[in-house]
Amino acid sequence: MLKQDIQAVFDRDPAARTYWEVLTTYPGLHAIWFHRIAHWLWGHHLRWPGRLVSHLSRWLTGIEIHPGASIGPDVTLYHGVTLGGTSWKKGKRHPTLLRGVVVGAGAKVLGPITIGERSRIGANAVVVRDVPADAVVVGIPGRVTLRHGGPGPAIDLEHGALPDVTAKAMRALAERLAICERALGHTPPPVDEDSDSDFGLA
Repeated sequence: MLKQDIQAVFDRDPAARTYWEVLTTYPGLHAIWFHRIAHWLWGHHLRWPGRLVSHLSRWLTGIEIHPGASIGPDVTLYHGVTLGGTSWKKGKRHPTLLRGVVVGAGAKVLGPITIGERSRIGANAVVVRDVPADAVVVGIPGRVTLRHGGPGPAIDLEHGALPDVTAKAMRALAERLAICERALGHTPPPVDEDSDSDFGLA
């Protein structure tokens, strides 16, 4: 399992050079190993020792994973990601990420929701609703669009290629406004299809 963990780093980080470098300098890897210990303790009703190991892990790696969290396969979280709860009530409060999900830097996935297989969460997105499989989520709050061509590789979070659903909606609004102005006898300025800054409203 340790060898698989190290190989996962090489699969996801082109800057990784040697096994020794990954083994000694990758805090995400260390956090996973600490979590396995903490989770085992938690699962055997050794709750305080589990929390203590988790606390030590956060102090050493800067990454906090609750000892009760279950971590499955093939999920990639970039730095600054929050998988958080939205209630003080007992029971499931945190999200479930299915196989192949990639979450961009700074994104927040909140509440007892499910992120479908192979979906991508864009950087700084805030997701508070279920996401279907093979979707892309961008914006605040997160807006869902299906990935072009359906299912694809799990590790493909090219932020420059993510759809801008807000810009698309604003362009549609500008076009509707232009139609209304023409109906009233006004001459609206042309809509620049390549501009996301003013959406043709300048």
